[in-house]
Order: sequence, then structure tokens, then C-alpha cells
Amino acid sequence: MTKTALVTGASTGIGREFSKIHAKAGGDLVIVARNLEKLNELKNELESEFGIKVKVVSKDLTNENASKELFHEINKEGIEIDYLINNAGFGGHGKFYEREWAEDLSMIQLNIVALTELCRLYLPEFVKRDSGRILNVSSTASLMPGPLQAVYFATKAYVTSFSNALTEELRGTKVTVTTLMPGATETEFAKTAKMENADLFVNSFPAEGVARDGYEAMLKGDMEVISGVSLSQKLMMKTIPLAPKKMMMRQIRKMQTLK
Repeated sequence: MTKTALVTGASTGIGREFSKIHAKAGGDLVIVARNLEKLNELKNELESEFGIKVKVVSKDLTNENASKELFHEINKEGIEIDYLINNAGFGGHGKFYEREWAEDLSMIQLNIVALTELCRLYLPEFVKRDSGRILNVSSTASLMPGPLQAVYFATKAYVTSFSNALTEELRGTKVTVTTLMPGATETEFAKTAKMENADLFVNSFPAEGVARDGYEAMLKGDMEVISGVSLSQKLMMKTIPLAPKKMMMRQIRKMQTLK
């Protein structure tokens, strides 16, 4: 039976790779992003190569009512969503008190509010059917505070905490919530955050591998998966609970300082 996936932030990076992986598996798609041209290009590519159906929705999820509009537009066309993949998000570099508040407010709206609202809109349907999977894209940034990306790290901490809590709330149903926590990945994130020259993005991991790890974990119903990190980064993450917080934050700040 064909499964339909809703993918936000689908025009580039990990979101684009999610869409390709799902299409290759024979699933239909609803792909969402602001860039209509890129979405249409992806639609044509996937329908031509895999013979599946793709609905394109150009929507800016930083707008307050965008999630509800998206939900109602999809329902109006009678499209039943089986997989909700909340991938859209962005970061921003700089000291919090020097950054433009409008940019950080948009970040909170997209990274937290839109993701949470889409979960709230779709979960009642999933629970009623007793089927459905949610994949929320968080970050390894969720495991620690992030000087020079204070708001971004905090938004991802919310995503991981929220998603883990939903996993327990849904225990006893066939509905699952998976959290994907990527490290530095080859996407437009670093460019958007103006961090191309930071040490953190020197050895980024391919978006396709990160997306595949997340997608496969979602299908298995895993609570969370970490992807796109080196051995040294894995070791660092294991020491986070043990390391003095001030020392750890100085190291993170150094990794995110622009050269």
C-alpha cells in the first residue's frame, strides 16, 4: 500500500534527500518549502523517475498561520498523510544581544512553533487510525548550550525533549515519533547561518546519508538517532554530561567562531 509523506523544507539539503528516498521506496509525497521553482523541479524529477505522485505546496512556515493553512489545504484535497517529516529549520550566528530579533523570532516560529503545531494537527488523525510515523529533525546541538548560536541550540533542545516525550505518550499505540540529530551536514544551513568558515563545518557529512539514517530509524520506530558525526565528535558527546559546563561552552564557542 502506498504511503504518503509530508516533508517540510523539501527544496534543498536533508529535506530533498528525504523526498528522494521516500519516492524511491514507491511513496507519494507532499513537499513544502518557500522556493516554488525548486519544488517543481523536484516534483518533475521524482514523478518522472519513480512514477509516484507529488503535490507541491509553496508555504513560508515562519508565518503564524502557515501550519494550519497547510493542514487544511492537504485535507481539502483528500490526501491522507502517513509520515510527517518535520525537517524545515534554520540557524543564525552571532551574539544574541547583537542579532536582529526578527530573525530569531522567525527561527523560533519555524524550528519550534510550526513543528509543534503540525504534530498537534496530525497526531489526532494518526492515533485514531492507530498508524502513522513522525520524524522530527533536531540536531546534536540539542545536547548542549550553544554560545554564538544561543537561540538555535535552544530550539533544537526543545525539539528533542518534545519528541522524546511524545514517544512515551504514544506508548501502546502504533504511532511513533523519531528524533533525528544530525551533526554538521552538507546543506545550505551553514550559508544561511553565515558560518561557512567556522571549524564546525570543516568536515561536513553528506545530506543523503544523514537523511537515510533518519528515514530508516523512522520506519523502525526508533525514538532517536544521531547521524553525521565523526568518532571524535561521538566521544565528545559522551563526555558532555561529565564535563564542567563552562569549559564545554568555551570549546563550543571556539568551534563556532568565524575565522
